[in-house]
Amino acid sequence: MSVASDQIFPRIARPAFIGIALISGVINVLYLTGSFYMLEVYDRVLPGRSVATLVGLSTLVVGLYLFQGVLEHIRARVLSRIGASFDRKLHERVYDIVVRQPLAGRDRGDGGQSVRDLDQVRSFMGSSGPTALFDLPWIPLYLVILFAFHTIIGLVALGGAIVLLLLTLISELATSAPAKETMGRAQRRGLMIEASRRNAETLHALGMRNVFRDRWTKLHDDYIDAQLRTSDVISVLGTISKVFRMLLQSAVLGVGAYLVIGQEASAGIIIASSILTSRALAPVEQVIANWKNFVAARQGWNRLQGLFTRFPVQPETMRLPRPQSSVVVEFATVAPPGQERPVLFDVSFAVRAGSALGVIGPSASGKSSLARLLVGIWQPLRGKVRLDGAALEHWDPDQLGAHIGYLPQDIELFPGSVKDNIARFTPNPSPEAIIDAATAARIHDMILRLPDGYDTQIGEGGLSLSAGQRQRLALARALYGDPFLLVLDEPNSNLDAVGDEALTEAILSVRARGGIVIVIAHRPSALAGCDVVLVMSEGRVQSFGPKDEVLSKVMRLPGKHSAAGVGSSPTPLKIRQDNGAGA
Repeated sequence: MSVASDQIFPRIARPAFIGIALISGVINVLYLTGSFYMLEVYDRVLPGRSVATLVGLSTLVVGLYLFQGVLEHIRARVLSRIGASFDRKLHERVYDIVVRQPLAGRDRGDGGQSVRDLDQVRSFMGSSGPTALFDLPWIPLYLVILFAFHTIIGLVALGGAIVLLLLTLISELATSAPAKETMGRAQRRGLMIEASRRNAETLHALGMRNVFRDRWTKLHDDYIDAQLRTSDVISVLGTISKVFRMLLQSAVLGVGAYLVIGQEASAGIIIASSILTSRALAPVEQVIANWKNFVAARQGWNRLQGLFTRFPVQPETMRLPRPQSSVVVEFATVAPPGQERPVLFDVSFAVRAGSALGVIGPSASGKSSLARLLVGIWQPLRGKVRLDGAALEHWDPDQLGAHIGYLPQDIELFPGSVKDNIARFTPNPSPEAIIDAATAARIHDMILRLPDGYDTQIGEGGLSLSAGQRQRLALARALYGDPFLLVLDEPNSNLDAVGDEALTEAILSVRARGGIVIVIAHRPSALAGCDVVLVMSEGRVQSFGPKDEVLSKVMRLPGKHSAAGVGSSPTPLKIRQDNGAGA
């Protein structure tokens, strides 16, 4: 989208709102139909005993009511479609922000809140709340007519309108804080239930279900209590406004009767004034009744505007040619998103096409952070990562993703079929490309043994597969489309010997076609297909160069293993904590 998101709602709504305002004006004039009908009946029809006049007036009133009904239907449909248009303009933008938030370190709440905010604004636009807001400006028209009936009647109605408007203001002041509290507790409750759902196996195996159920129950009770407090405030104010409006309507009847007794008004004015007063104050009561939804929609829109400001529309970038020569990291210093303390310091190295780089080092040395940097998940505080000389930020993210294969340490598969997951859910993917990726990962035969082959549904997160199957399926996904850069973070953590061999063959095949592989490893078997090794320690490059040269200098294996055995041994690597830096 090229339009600033904080201006989208006014641009969508302005012409339609002008039309709705005009329609509302006609509807509110038509609301006078009942009052003037009763005025004419009591003041003309009954004294004159004219049936023809009654029939004529009744026919006219039926026609006006039908016309009013059509206009109200049109107004409701237009408001609903404004909400739908608002949603259609922004739902993709909201999805992009939901996905970008974790990468920016700002996903501190419920990730689905933005979608619910969008739903709240859309649903409010289709409710009776906006119609009440459009009817409010017409209250002075009714008051003017009531003053025309008699000054005392007008003053009574004006006093009632002022009281109800004050109740509306009190509703705003009394519900704002409780509504925010309710929203915050709803988010905490949602996070807890989602965490419990994701970790259901752990909760069951470790006997933690009751503990977490009690914690969720506490959060749920807190949410219900906050919701009840908000509802109580709104209910009290709504009841007061409703009772006051009924009293006011009766007061107008009493005042009208008093004026008739004093021969200062006609009998028709009694009924007409009562109907008109009820109509004049109905929008205020309706606003109070819808105040909770109005506050929720307004807070949701404010949150969305804040997100649009923090996450502006990413500018379109020129498409670059497919990379084919090198990956270069230039003095990159990296901190996790949302944090200031770096985890990588001045990392520099270069890998040429046809090479495979093994990245090793002790835990917390920065290996996985380097993987996230290389695929563009984390942005450097300073320095650059370049593909064929172009910095990663100069690439269109979707275009860059087509040239990168990434196997994260924590495997995440998506609900869908095996072929969908391998093909990265590309619409109408090439079956040959899917099979090529599966063959490269050596899982083609395994997939054929599944109940429905490539069409087998794997369930959420791939729960129907074993850990090793999920890892090899994720490897096939990384290999799909023959990406130039393949980044593998602990790719053999769940693999057996056959899986290790398949991984090595996949690495060698990428090298053979001129691609680059970067392997983050703890187990030496993952380095079998690598020709270059980089050693990380405390976020810095400790050594970098040809595999045999680096391993002979900085590696030692436990027991009787020697450096020459690296590549086939399943024993975890151990790194000497040297202070010297490699090339």
